[in-house]
Amino acid sequence: MTDDRIASARHRAKVMSAEDAAILIAPNTTVGLSGFTASGYPTAVPLALAARIEAEHAAGRPFKLRIWTGASTGPELDGALAKADGIEFRLPYNSDPTCRDRINRGEMAYSDMHLSQVAPVAWQGFLGPLDTAIIQVTGIREDGALIPASSVGNNKTWLDRASQVILEVNRWQNPELLGMHDIYYGTALPPNRVPIPLIRAGDRIGEPCFRCDPDKIVAIVETDQPDRNAGFTAPGPDDLAIAGHLLEFLEHEVSKGRLPPSLLPLQSGVGNTANAVLTGLIDAPFEDLSAYTEVIQDGMMALMDSGKLRVASSTALSLSPELTERVNRSMGDYRDRIILRPQEISNHPEVIRRLGCIAMNGMIEADIYGNVNSTHIMGSRIQNGIGGSGDFARNAYISIFMSASTAKGGKISTLVPAVSHVDHINQDVQVIVTEQGLADLRGLSPKQRARVVIDTCAHPSFRPALEDYYQRALKGSYGLQTPMLLDEALSWHSRFVRSGSMAPL
Repeated sequence: MTDDRIASARHRAKVMSAEDAAILIAPNTTVGLSGFTASGYPTAVPLALAARIEAEHAAGRPFKLRIWTGASTGPELDGALAKADGIEFRLPYNSDPTCRDRINRGEMAYSDMHLSQVAPVAWQGFLGPLDTAIIQVTGIREDGALIPASSVGNNKTWLDRASQVILEVNRWQNPELLGMHDIYYGTALPPNRVPIPLIRAGDRIGEPCFRCDPDKIVAIVETDQPDRNAGFTAPGPDDLAIAGHLLEFLEHEVSKGRLPPSLLPLQSGVGNTANAVLTGLIDAPFEDLSAYTEVIQDGMMALMDSGKLRVASSTALSLSPELTERVNRSMGDYRDRIILRPQEISNHPEVIRRLGCIAMNGMIEADIYGNVNSTHIMGSRIQNGIGGSGDFARNAYISIFMSASTAKGGKISTLVPAVSHVDHINQDVQVIVTEQGLADLRGLSPKQRARVVIDTCAHPSFRPALEDYYQRALKGSYGLQTPMLLDEALSWHSRFVRSGSMAPL
């Protein structure tokens, strides 16, 4: 069954088992792996590597690796290596629960980076050498070109930078993926950078396949494993309310002439709220939509299937299990409407600013002045990471952050006097939406922002406490540009850590 996926005889000679391939990876080295969400990530070699690491540990021989990926991956990669205690260092984004626990216990070093910056930083040498790349592909052409899988991520950079390359050729991936990708090889380091020639979301500026020196490829492993993205639950009342507020806002912007009737390219984070917004656009009065984003999820596919979404550019598909199977079976139907790019292009600030994306991302909390925390619980426990939200928020035409106004069954207010960790400064946050309402913060001073956030977005059970804090800050603050009571600003978080609730005692 090898010939139809590996058309190059030179490459077929390197086919081996996952166990034999794992032996080629030395301890205390750096490994770059494919995968952006649980799409297009290697499975067989990481599992074999985890088994080898466990055996080495049992024999008293330490074995850990520095792991680079595109973003989060799946249980056969992040989960398996973390359970084997095989990860010393991880970047740039993680959602695996075992990794998260090890990071928060101080057992694993973690660098949370803007996704657009990973490839340039690797090329600049700031991360050190890359010893091995393990990349999933759909197939290998006769000329040696590698057909990408359902995500691109940092694969181009890992293939270029690694000293040795291990490929997983996944037969599950539909060969009709060929032609969906746009692998751009025109990036360079200063002082030789040139503008990226991409002016519309649907532009193709690169090549359909990866290049890779055949001499660097030391092993090829054949697999047949589906992508393992988690499913989405049906949108709840809060999700639908947030979607309603946001869609009303977009209609208002069109009526004022600040957005065209087809809007501008959409960017959306992952989650139930984002899905509710995207699905809601099906019945909204907008046509000929486009998307320039980092992941394509269920709501965006529904929008495309409805005929409302003309084209979507991304670096990965991130679909529920049911939709994954259907889309994979009919991949050819989407090849002209979906473009998968390297994440250094899908998240590139220059392109985002040029296209004028409408950025819609989730948050953990926001403060009354519009600063947003999207990564940490109570200031110190990492949840996942910043992902691409910063790439888009700072450079978007409109930057929107969304969340329910409370969490943990009402014990946490997501609107607080001061965020416990800042990922997005207030200058990068233009709109905040909760189920309570939408706060348009554009052009407002800090005190004006506080007024609209408290009145519009805060939950009624926490609004009086926010109002009380703000009024006392107006009287007792060191300055009145951004009134703050230094002794109280984080007291809500302290109260939760002590008592399990932010509610006033």
